[in-house]
Amino acid sequence: MRHYLGVDIGTFETKGVLVDEAGNIVASSAHSHKMLVPQPGWAEHRPREDWWGDFVFVTRKLLAASRVDPRSIRAIGCSAIGPCMLPVDAAGEPLSNAVLYGVDTRAAKEIAALDARIGAERILDRCGNALTSQSVGPKILWLKNNRPEIHARAAKFLNSTSYINFRLTGRYVIDHYSAASSSPLYDVGTRDWTFDLADDIARPDQLPDLLWTTDIAGTVTAAAAEETGLAAGTPVITGTIDAAAEALSVGVAEPGDMMVMYGSTVFTIMLSEERIREPRLWYAPWLFEGEHASMAGLSTSGTLTHWFRDQFARELQPNMVFLTLAEEALASPPGAKGLVVLPYFSGERTPIHDPRAKGMVFGLDLTHTRSDVYRALLEGIACGTTHIVDTYREIGAPPGRIYAVGGGTKNIAWVQATSDISGLAQILRRRTIGASYGDAFLAAVAVGDARRGDIETWNPVEGKLSPNKRTAAIYERQYRIFRRLYERTKDLMAELSDNASG
Repeated sequence: MRHYLGVDIGTFETKGVLVDEAGNIVASSAHSHKMLVPQPGWAEHRPREDWWGDFVFVTRKLLAASRVDPRSIRAIGCSAIGPCMLPVDAAGEPLSNAVLYGVDTRAAKEIAALDARIGAERILDRCGNALTSQSVGPKILWLKNNRPEIHARAAKFLNSTSYINFRLTGRYVIDHYSAASSSPLYDVGTRDWTFDLADDIARPDQLPDLLWTTDIAGTVTAAAAEETGLAAGTPVITGTIDAAAEALSVGVAEPGDMMVMYGSTVFTIMLSEERIREPRLWYAPWLFEGEHASMAGLSTSGTLTHWFRDQFARELQPNMVFLTLAEEALASPPGAKGLVVLPYFSGERTPIHDPRAKGMVFGLDLTHTRSDVYRALLEGIACGTTHIVDTYREIGAPPGRIYAVGGGTKNIAWVQATSDISGLAQILRRRTIGASYGDAFLAAVAVGDARRGDIETWNPVEGKLSPNKRTAAIYERQYRIFRRLYERTKDLMAELSDNASG
């Protein structure tokens, strides 16, 4: 029997699966870690412990639980959160904690400086993306401006998947989909690194080699085999960012297909016939040459439910807390008795790109309960997701089929509110484990044991969630207030943020 290993490193948890050639999950494993927030606006991971340490733990657990001979594993696929920024020395050792994706907003000054120096329109034309907190280039520049000794020692700047691949194979690589988040260092026209826009951020030798997702990056080294229990010589694919692997795992394949990922953040990916040029969204070459993807993401989603649990539900049983809160949310009526939440607890990414945005619970009175507030929080995230969908509609590229995936799909109040507010049905697949499953499938495709269309048999459609017309009037009002709240308070949010940082 042939097997494929898929491992995904998320914001709070690493998940791994061993899958057989029919797409059956032979074993699964997970290991938790923390997102470090050293100060407001920062978000970090420890690469040795949280990335490589988790990979080793999960892989060894999978092999022990399944009793699969490591030599039967035909290929390994890895994905991870991104885009991240990790400086490493000449031996590949991390020089600092990894700076995470768009939830880390430390490089706001560098973004403004690069926009002023290069020109925002020129960056958008060449790089396919406006500079935002999601961009890696400004974060490398932040390192140079604020930690010059680390920047000077950096032999390479890696993302999360690149670091895992280096530990497995000894080679520094990155896929084009991930590299497109490196503005202003990646040219979407030439599909190559570029240094003429800002040659002071990084040198050509400091960036990984560019490959496509299913290209073989290398094979497991003897040292990595000893640490992980894998067989030396096993092929390792280039891999990608977690959301892309997750989209593939639920069958996003044709232009107009969109994934909505309910995870630590809500992240959407929609495939398109051509490149979508829109500064409120992100663009990247898709996982396969000649294809295009447009992305969007909120800053705090599942992260916000974790915050609510830690602050307001400490008395609940730890293994039942999210189930209990989900049941409480369903006990509150749609619209949460008039509450509206702005989920901007870590600023916001798309479509407003405002690192100074603040969270808000609006409309509280003495009749509201924890159930109402938690439901309003979920509905606020759903409103943020609808804001993304409306952005696609405004530019004439409305999504067609919507595929829902991620741990949040188990929270019916959250998922149903997203359909009700956006007016879109959502397709559910049998397996919602997500990116690690997509990694295993990509590994099978890479070595010729599966075709892309085989995901339909690996992970068939199980159901469909449709909008509830009876809640339309309630949510129309709630969403209207949601949109107006930010516009009416964003100047106060900026003032509050500036005073706090000063």
